Amino acid sequence: MNHLRPILVIVAGIALAVAIFTTGPELDPQPPAPKIPIVRTVEALPQAIQMTVAAHGVVVPGSESDLVSEVSGRVEAVASTMVSGGFFREGETLVELERIDYEVALERARARRATAETEFDSAKKAHRRSEELRRSNSVSESLHDLAVQRLDVARASLREAKALVERAEIDLERTRMRAPYDGRIRSERVGAGQFVSRGESIAQLYSVDFAEVRLPVRDEDLAFLPLSLAHGSPAQMPDVVLRARFAGAEHAWDAVVVRTEGELDPRTRKVNLVAQVPRPYEPQGDAPPLTVGLFVEAEILGKTLEDILVLPRSALQRGSMVYVVEPNRALSFREVEILRNTGDTLYVRGSIAKGELICLSPLRNAIEGQRVQAVAAASHGGNGDPPDVVGGSGIGGGRIEMPEPGVRTPDVERR
Repeated sequence: MNHLRPILVIVAGIALAVAIFTTGPELDPQPPAPKIPIVRTVEALPQAIQMTVAAHGVVVPGSESDLVSEVSGRVEAVASTMVSGGFFREGETLVELERIDYEVALERARARRATAETEFDSAKKAHRRSEELRRSNSVSESLHDLAVQRLDVARASLREAKALVERAEIDLERTRMRAPYDGRIRSERVGAGQFVSRGESIAQLYSVDFAEVRLPVRDEDLAFLPLSLAHGSPAQMPDVVLRARFAGAEHAWDAVVVRTEGELDPRTRKVNLVAQVPRPYEPQGDAPPLTVGLFVEAEILGKTLEDILVLPRSALQRGSMVYVVEPNRALSFREVEILRNTGDTLYVRGSIAKGELICLSPLRNAIEGQRVQAVAAASHGGNGDPPDVVGGSGIGGGRIEMPEPGVRTPDVERR
C-alpha cells in the first residue's frame, strides 16, 4: 500500500492542474502600445539676415610701371628714396643725368631758330616788295614766283627750327626723371656715374594711392551681392572686410568693390571682383599698412534678406521639406525654399512661424500627422548634434557669425 502512495500524489496533482486550467479566467489579448519616437527639435526664428560671400586674394598695387630713361647719358645724381622699398611723391626727381650735352643742343637749336626768323623776315619783305611791283606791272611773273617760293621755304624753315627748340627743351627736361605718381620703389638698377641708354629700364615702381585685391567669386554667389554685370547698370558696389594675420596679430581693413573683371572663368565658373583700399600705407591708429603681397581673407557684404531661417543640414527631410512638430505633438510637413547651402548650414524661407519646433532627427517612413515626442536639441559638442538655436547669430558650436544689416563687429583691429 505504501508503494502506491507516490503514484496517487502525482495523479492528484495532475487532476488539480487540469481543473485549474479548465476553470480559470480567459485572457483578452491586447495589441502592443504604439511606440512614440523621440525627436530633437529647435525653435524657428525667422529674421532678416545680411548675406556674405567669402573669398581670398593677394594685395596688389593699383598701378605699377617701369622707370625708363627717355634720353641717354651719365647718371649725375640719384635721390635718397631711390632704393628698394623707398617711398616717393609725385613729381619728385628720382634720377638726374648729366645735362651739358643737352644744354648745348638747346643753344644750337635756339641759334638755328634765330637764323630762321631772320630769313623769314627777309623773305616777307621781299615778298611784300614783289607784290607792290606786280601791281604796277614792274616785275616779271618768274621773279614774283621766286619771292613767293622763298617766303614759303623761310616759313617752313622757321617751323622746323621752332620744333627743334621744343625737342631740345624736352630732352633737357628729360635728364631729370620725375616720379609719375605717389609710390614706392619695388626694385632699382642704377647708381651715380652709370651710363644709361634711351629706353633702358632703371627701376620698377608701384603706386600707393590705393591697393587692390582680386577676389574670385562663384557665379551662384553673385545672386547675394548688390551688383550687376550688365553694361550701364547702376553703380552699386558692395563693401568688403579684408582680414589677415600680420605682425603677430589679426587685423582688418575696410574696402569696397570697384569693378568686376571682364569675363567668367570657364574652368572655375568664377568671376573676379576687384576690391580697393585707398591710401593703404597711411597710418590709421595702431593698424599696420596693407602691404603689397599680403594674403587676405575677404568677407563681401551682400544683400539683406527678410524672413530667413538658418538651419542645420539635418533639418532637411525628403528633398526640400522640413518636419514641424505641432503643439499636439503631430508632425506637419512643410516645403521650404533653399536659398543657400554653405556646408552644414542652410538658409531657407518657407511658411514656418516664429516659435514653431523644427524636427532635426531623421525619421524613416514618417507620415504627416504622426505623433512624436519633442526634446530640445543639445548644443553642438562635436558629436554631430544639431544646434539649439536657429537664427542669424550662428549655429551651435560650429558658429557662423552673421552680422546684422549695416552692423559690423569683427573681433580684430580695423582701419
